[in-house]
Amino acid sequence: MFRWKATAAVAVVAALALTGCAGGGETTNSSGEGGKADRLTLISIAAPTSYDIGAGAEWGNRSEFFEAVFDTLLRKDSSGEIQPNLATKWEYNEDKTVLTLTLRDDATFTDGTAVDADAVVGSLERFRDGTSPQAATLAGKEFAAVDATTVTITQDAPDPSLENLLSIAPGLVQAPSSFDDENSATTPVGSGPYILDSASSVTGTTYNYTANPDYWNKDAVKYENLTINVMEDVTAVLNAIKAGEANGAKIADNNTISEVEGAGWTIESNELDFQGLLLLDRAGTMAPELADVKVRQAINMAFDREALLQSLQSGYGTVTEQVFPATSVAYDEALDSTYPYDPDAAKALLSEAGYPNGFTLNMMSTPAFQQTFDLVAQQLADIGVTVKYTDPGTGNFITDMLAPKYPATWMALEQNPDWQLINFMIAPNATFNPFKYQDDTVDGYISTIQNGTEDEATAALKELNTYIVDQAWFAPFYRVQGSFATDANTNLEFWPTNAYPSIFDFSPKN
Repeated sequence: MFRWKATAAVAVVAALALTGCAGGGETTNSSGEGGKADRLTLISIAAPTSYDIGAGAEWGNRSEFFEAVFDTLLRKDSSGEIQPNLATKWEYNEDKTVLTLTLRDDATFTDGTAVDADAVVGSLERFRDGTSPQAATLAGKEFAAVDATTVTITQDAPDPSLENLLSIAPGLVQAPSSFDDENSATTPVGSGPYILDSASSVTGTTYNYTANPDYWNKDAVKYENLTINVMEDVTAVLNAIKAGEANGAKIADNNTISEVEGAGWTIESNELDFQGLLLLDRAGTMAPELADVKVRQAINMAFDREALLQSLQSGYGTVTEQVFPATSVAYDEALDSTYPYDPDAAKALLSEAGYPNGFTLNMMSTPAFQQTFDLVAQQLADIGVTVKYTDPGTGNFITDMLAPKYPATWMALEQNPDWQLINFMIAPNATFNPFKYQDDTVDGYISTIQNGTEDEATAALKELNTYIVDQAWFAPFYRVQGSFATDANTNLEFWPTNAYPSIFDFSPKN
């Protein structure tokens, strides 16, 4: 399953690309050297496209592959807090345009070379100038090696997301010796806890790793061997769980949870993604009706969110009307009651807006989520909005959305940390603001969030969230429960901030 890091847009693209399944692997937690268990076997729903950080580095549902072989400059712990990693200290200058990182001096790449400032600068530049889905997050930033253990990151304006970025894909550090290696896509050279055993691995299906004997943080490595099997088919994952062919598995379909638990496995969960409508054409350039806030508000009142959650997710999730997550300072529980399900009130709003007989709205659909699209069309029809669907074909859903070719769409998106979310969905140049819609009030809040004091930024975040809910920029339905299952032999502390757990957060019970 494809996943943009920074999006759960994945769900859509993923389902369009599902092509089969892979076999399971050996599973054992028997004790290995130094008190480590022998092997951790995990199931992933997406294979890496490339191990070269300039070409394919991603987080989300592919983070486990990169975290196995590379270190990040910073890292999140199981509670989502930023912690030291390759960088032991970091601090900003007064106006927060220069971040200075102090590197540890005992980390080495698996080719024997030191992880020094030059390697870090080279990796950051490679990511920034590459084709990774998150490359744009480092755009405009300049990197310099002050000395062997000091790196500066200089930017034109403060970036409140920078520390978080350095704990995920943009913060990965690759050995410079592999930059020009034609095999770097399949043979990674990093300083991470494991080394990929290319000889026993099958690209796209099975990835075997052995513990890095020279890893600087040996206590963090709980297993001598790591296997990650890629299974895109829900039934294949369920069968592997029942057969005991893994220790941990991503559960892509919450409707299988009862069977997973029946097999004696434990479900850990977070709520990282929301699903709902993106009302993209807020200026009405393609769909004039959407320029009227009353129309957008009416659309929000058309949806029985509780019923949709039960029908589409078996109740695994939480109804919401805001795109900021519950972990954000911007989140306000009261906003989730802004638009009660009320078709009659929605019709009245449409009439006030000049559409007493409703209107037709063009949107995309895809067979993989046909039930979702059918229910959306049905509930909009109940208020007089006729949905005309077009299937853009395999692989074109995201492309056509961002072109943009449609004024609104159903979508599943990740609820990122605040600044990333703003630049992903809200700011004029945000990826999921394809019409480049701009609002002076929103721009003012964004400026304060970027340049104000911590208290000013917090207040502006709250006001921004309230404003976009009141203006009905989006029509969220619910936050989806992200589920990960572990067997009886395995402990897990599931990240609240990523789709796939950190490999450091698995440990053997024995």
